[in-house]
Amino acid sequence: MTDPCQPDHTAVDALRQAVKRYFDLMYDSDVSCFDRVFRSTAQLHGVRHGEMRLLTAQAYRDALARTPSPGSQNAPRHEEILLIDVASRNQALVKVRVRINAILYVDYLSYHCVDGDWLITSKSFHVEGENLPST
Repeated sequence: MTDPCQPDHTAVDALRQAVKRYFDLMYDSDVSCFDRVFRSTAQLHGVRHGEMRLLTAQAYRDALARTPSPGSQNAPRHEEILLIDVASRNQALVKVRVRINAILYVDYLSYHCVDGDWLITSKSFHVEGENLPST
């Protein structure tokens, strides 16, 4: 049996699946899947409206649960993996571009392989564009 956290093609495939779960969570806001994407101890950092923001995983989960999902609003999807850097059998960095409603983000996602599954332990986000058209 192959260890899904090995730093080889298997690890990259497993990371791609983990990123797909992240993209799906960002579009559907189905928080029942949250624990398959984010580690409970994760923190999110980014600058919004000129101020540094810090969210715990729980605060982010709560925000997703109370905000209408892009999917429910038929918002366009835009998702790209820009970089995958596997540091070891249990650590990786993934850079993505993702649209959430009318905002385009560039996220740096720190992943750790925990109990055989890649989970986000830290997210750093940057707003690349706002007020994007709905088409």
